[in-house]
Amino acid sequence: MTDGQDVGDPAGLTPPRRRIQIASPKLIGNERKYVDDCLDTGWISSVGSYVERFETAFTKVAGTTYAASCSNGTVAIHLALLALNIGPGDEVIVPTLTYVASANAVVYCGATPVFVDSEADTMNLDPAAVERAITDRTKAVVAVHLYGHPADMHALQAICAPRGIRIVEDAAEAHGASINGARVGSLGDIATFSFFGDKILTTGEGGMVTTNDPELDRIVRLFKGQGQDPQRRYWFPVVGYNYRMTNIAAAIGLAQVESIDTHLADRRRVAAWYDQHLVSLTDRLQLPIDRPGCDNVRWLYTVVLREGVPTSRDKLLQLLADDGIETRPVFYPMHHMPPYRDADASMPIADRLSANGLNLPTHGYLTEADVVYICERLANHVV
Repeated sequence: MTDGQDVGDPAGLTPPRRRIQIASPKLIGNERKYVDDCLDTGWISSVGSYVERFETAFTKVAGTTYAASCSNGTVAIHLALLALNIGPGDEVIVPTLTYVASANAVVYCGATPVFVDSEADTMNLDPAAVERAITDRTKAVVAVHLYGHPADMHALQAICAPRGIRIVEDAAEAHGASINGARVGSLGDIATFSFFGDKILTTGEGGMVTTNDPELDRIVRLFKGQGQDPQRRYWFPVVGYNYRMTNIAAAIGLAQVESIDTHLADRRRVAAWYDQHLVSLTDRLQLPIDRPGCDNVRWLYTVVLREGVPTSRDKLLQLLADDGIETRPVFYPMHHMPPYRDADASMPIADRLSANGLNLPTHGYLTEADVVYICERLANHVV
């Protein structure tokens, strides 16, 4: 279904109703050409030229020397942690306000995720909370660039580097974001990306691990390919995983990277429309920000209901759905999830952002008329 178009009952029994999706992949370049090439040549699995071409192209997106593709963003985090030798007995600090994969991958390694609260304005992990959570078992921090705004990497580096604590950037939602011109993916020891269908760049399913450290890249490639020695076929010095990306997925990814300037411009344009048409509601809604020096790529335009707004977030989600507008709640904090529940945890900022935040439609097919309609309906429901 095309976003923003009127749809109705084919029999004409009910009036047409607008339907606007929250996300829609924009496939506007060489995706079909490259996939057809894979089909025509028979190179459809994890061996083929597009894998290396995509990895090489993505180093420019991340500003790194190395990029290793994999099957999805979750396994990218797992591979990054394996490369850092995270294991049983280690603690890894993770923001409580994140998608569950950021925490699950820590558990895959046998380590313990330690959750910290958020910054109120960026929604990212709070460096001061990170510093308070450090123990003699802390081995790494997973810095999630939530909803497209870079985490405060300079503050995190100042805390972690003197202690020998490694930083994994979870940049699943922040393709092309930057701090003072330096792209996310290059700001920590190692970084991970997702290419799920709703991301800024997509391969349908897919992931990438980026780094400037050749040894970390070597370990990632070893573990993602079943642990096979690259110099000795069918010899496996470690227990590895089948985490490889297919040539077809990489073909789509290469085409997406070739169009990255368009995809990023789409996000900026849509965000500017939201900023313009929601400015009159800032007494009722907290809007996304761009901290000085930061390029927030606005993966999803996220608003938070302010105190005193009579409509609850969950009620607002339903009202907008009734208007034909698909939205999402902000992620539930990890410390409330059954596998990680901690009744004694105090994370007031993350709890507030989660309880009152929602993501609005954000993708390249939206028109200004779509955004105006969304903003008008939103304004009507938060009075």
